[in-house]
Formats: sequence, structure tokens, C-alpha cells
Amino acid sequence: MRQVVRAGVVCLCIGGLAVATGCSGDSAPPPNPEALMDPMSPDMNVPAPATFQARFETSKGDFVIEVHRAWAPNGADRVYNLVRNGFFSDVRFFRVLDGFMAQFGIQGDPAIQSHWRGATLDDDPVVETNTRGRVTFAMGGPNSRSTQLFINYGDNRRLDDSGFSPLGEVIEGMEVVDALYGEYGEGFPRGNGPDQGRIQAEGNSYLEDEFPELDYIRRAEIVPGK
Repeated sequence: MRQVVRAGVVCLCIGGLAVATGCSGDSAPPPNPEALMDPMSPDMNVPAPATFQARFETSKGDFVIEVHRAWAPNGADRVYNLVRNGFFSDVRFFRVLDGFMAQFGIQGDPAIQSHWRGATLDDDPVVETNTRGRVTFAMGGPNSRSTQLFINYGDNRRLDDSGFSPLGEVIEGMEVVDALYGEYGEGFPRGNGPDQGRIQAEGNSYLEDEFPELDYIRRAEIVPGK
């Protein structure tokens, strides 16, 4: 993964598939946890509504993001399907850098995560700006987004020119995001924080043993009618 400005950001992406036909009031299809084992499954490739909200229940409290498909359609579709099928349950905020961002999105079960490492999305054009509270996929180069997201803590518009395309923003609970544990600092090898390769291979067992203070997502869900 490449470094961007202060740190290497990993972004998740979803393949830009069908054009969205829904709207923010549409109800989400029922979740299918088995779909998490197959990124190409129809249940993982449902077009997102034009706008939707997702609530993240965390060890520090809840926050809500509002996603706009027009900002980043490929990314919005992937987030929609990852949330509604339960991908973010028990997922750690493994890279929290004061003033920069909070990163998450590696599944704690390696048996699930192994199916997503190569499930990359085509890039979305940058429509909006990486300002405070905006939510963006991490990436390691062109067309490399997969399942990792970050929430901007500050004005990171310098990332715009590198192709980091925001797909939504935190509309409730930014104080929860601000309170996420960040004392481990930058990740390995540039710092003493978690090694992303080991998270991918060993999952939450590695993080629980060596980085027990990390905050985590208990569950995430699509907010009905929003």
C-alpha cells in the first residue's frame, strides 16, 4: 500500500454496476451473511439508493453516515451492500491518526476477508472534497479500492488530487469518531501500530492480543427510510 502525504491510506471500492434506481425512502433488501463469502454474489451487487444513511454502533457510541451515490457511485454501492449484509460487525478502527483520519474496514474473520482482498472497484471521479467528516475509500493506487474506509478528521483536500473520492459524510455522532482510541499511532512499518498484513491474515485475534485498546464497530445497519 502506498503512502499519501502523511500516511498510506487504504480505500475500499465496489464495482460500479447498474445505475441506481432507488431513492432514499426505499427499504433495503434483507441481509444475506453468506454473500460475504462471494463478492460477485447478486446480494453483494445491489445498486444503492440515490441517498441512504448507515448507522454504526461502536464501542464508543453511535455515528451515522449519509451516502450520496452521485458523489461516488461505485463506492456507494459497495458500502451499501457491505453494511446491509453485515460485513462491518466486530471490525476494528485499526489506524486512527489525530488530525488526519480514522481508518477501518478489514473484516475480523480472515475466512471472510480473504475473499475481499482482490475484490477491487473501478475508481470514481472525485466530485466532492475530503473535508472534516467526509467518508472515503482507502486505496493503494488506481482501481484498488476494496473494503477499507476512512473518516477525515480535518481538511484533507490535498487527497483530492490523488483520486480519493468521498462518498458521504458523518451527519450524527462526529464526537464519537473524534473519541476513537488513537494512541497506537501510525501502523507498521512506519509506526508502532497494527500491521495490516497481519490483520488480513490473522484477524481480530492478532488485534485483541497486541492492540487491545482499539475501538471497534459492534454492528452497522442501513437506517430504514433514510
